[in-house]
Amino acid sequence: MTLTKFALFDLDHTLIPLDSDFTWGQFTAALGWTDPETFKQRNLEFYEQYRAGTLDIRAYCRFATATVVRQGEQRARAAQADFMREVMHSAITTQALKLVRDHQAAGDTVIIVTATNAFVTRPIATAFGVEHLIALDLETDDAPGGTGWYTGEIAGIPSFREGKVTRVQQWLAERGLDWDTVHTTFYSDSINDVPLLEKANVAVATNPDPSLRALAEQRGWRILELFS
Repeated sequence: MTLTKFALFDLDHTLIPLDSDFTWGQFTAALGWTDPETFKQRNLEFYEQYRAGTLDIRAYCRFATATVVRQGEQRARAAQADFMREVMHSAITTQALKLVRDHQAAGDTVIIVTATNAFVTRPIATAFGVEHLIALDLETDDAPGGTGWYTGEIAGIPSFREGKVTRVQQWLAERGLDWDTVHTTFYSDSINDVPLLEKANVAVATNPDPSLRALAEQRGWRILELFS
């Protein structure tokens, strides 16, 4: 039986050499939407929790999307377009784009699977030419008389740690597929993505953090230095 092939990519520090959430926060701070020092300090606290494996992803999402919620859709969308044009397009390297294109040319279905919210990451996925995105889906205020805009809460299961496995499994099931009928390659830089790396047929530690690098060497996983 010929298996359908999928190439799954984490985003931050895997396909792009930065953290898109943090960089968006810096961008909005420069717009005067937050105090730069306060934002930086709070974000570093969350980052240390992320590295330690203790991050409350829902608390982080509320922090990361606070300016988007507060500014409203029109101003947030305008800033989003400026962010892509002024910051993100130059962060998409030739080698990262080629890696994605090579998988697409081979007939693989490419999916970006990220713990960053969809507001920030959807335009980045589009810039890579990737249609399929599994990200933190954001709840909208759709109650009668509501804003119709984001609330800062996560809708559904967060695509974080074990949640990435669940979300990919849901995505496959919606298309009549399961793990036994597909062949998956997953690229990630982070020790937090070990659950999906272990589930994939092929695990590629990409620009790996020290913990993932050590594990990849132990497991015999391929190590890819995409930005070297």
